[in-house]
Formats: sequence, C-alpha cells, structure tokens
Amino acid sequence: MRLGTENKTKTILAIVLGVLAIGMVAYQFMGNSENAAPQTTATSNPAKAPATSGTAAKKKPAAERKTHPLLAQTLDPTLRFDLLKSSEDVTYKGSGRDIFRSQAPPPEIPKVVQSPVNTGPPPPAPPPPINLKLYGYAQHKNGEAKKIFLSSGEDILVAKEGDIVNRRYRILKINNNSVDVEDVLTNNRQTLYLSQG
Repeated sequence: MRLGTENKTKTILAIVLGVLAIGMVAYQFMGNSENAAPQTTATSNPAKAPATSGTAAKKKPAAERKTHPLLAQTLDPTLRFDLLKSSEDVTYKGSGRDIFRSQAPPPEIPKVVQSPVNTGPPPPAPPPPINLKLYGYAQHKNGEAKKIFLSSGEDILVAKEGDIVNRRYRILKINNNSVDVEDVLTNNRQTLYLSQG
C-alpha cells in the first residue's frame, strides 16, 4: 500500500484528534470524581462546621433548623439521626383500599336475621283426601231415594244418602252434580263432583 502526502497528513491529523478525545474523556471522569468529593464533604456537614455567628443560627425558625432541603439531596454518607427520628414519627393512614386490586371490593351482603323458631308442637297434618270418584247417579220414577255410583280403584260402589261405603265413608247429601262425603275416622268432609268419563 502506498501512502501519499495527502494520506500522511490526514493520518497524523486523525491520530492527534484521537489522542485529544481520549485525554478529554479521561479528564472528565477523573476530574469530576476528585473535585466532587471535597465539595460534598465541605457543604454536607454544616452541623459539624463551627458557626461563625451564633446569633444567626438562633434567629432561624425551628422548622428550618430541623430539616434542610439541601442536605436531603446531597450524597453525604453520614447518618443523620435527627432526620431518622422525624421519619419514625410519621404514621401511614391508608384509605383502606387494596392497592393490588384495580376495583373496589364488593359491598357486604347483609345477614338475614332469622326469627326465633317456634318450639311448640307441629301443626296437625292435613287429613288424607277421600279417594272416591263419583261417576253417575240413578233415581226410580216411583219416588225411591236417589242412588249414586262411586268407584274406589277398580271397585264400583252403589250408595244412597246416609249409607257408609268402603267401611269408612258416609254419604251425607246427594246433589245433581256432586255428593258430600264424610270420612268417619277423621271427620274430614269433602265434596265429590261428577267426573266426565
């Protein structure tokens, strides 16, 4: 490779600029760390430095003497017990909201107050229904009493007023389309209507 005069001057100029750039970067890093340390120690400990005028410190209000905003922002590694003590006295009173949930908790469901249970005897069970079906009636022309036809399951029963059928049910009254029947064992009265079919 052949280097001409133009290439030599460009190469030298590039080397000089590179050395200057490296020197500036080194100066920035080393210069800042050396200059910053004495400044922070000198300004961050005004409490330890002797006061030039005692009356100037006494004239400041108590709130200004306790906390200095400049001191809180410095990088001084010494412990400030007065600042730690003031932060211990602060109590956090939250709003009760869970910060880990994005929505409010559901409202509480009111509890149902149960009425006191009646410990008396249970009410009597309803009487069993009368299992008879009325499916017809008959009356003779000569004025004989009207008779009805009842069914109990597959049994067919014929009765008139006052008769007891199936050894349990008394026929009280026979109407045109219904019959009043009484259960002799339970005194339960029921009206049976004429069934269609």
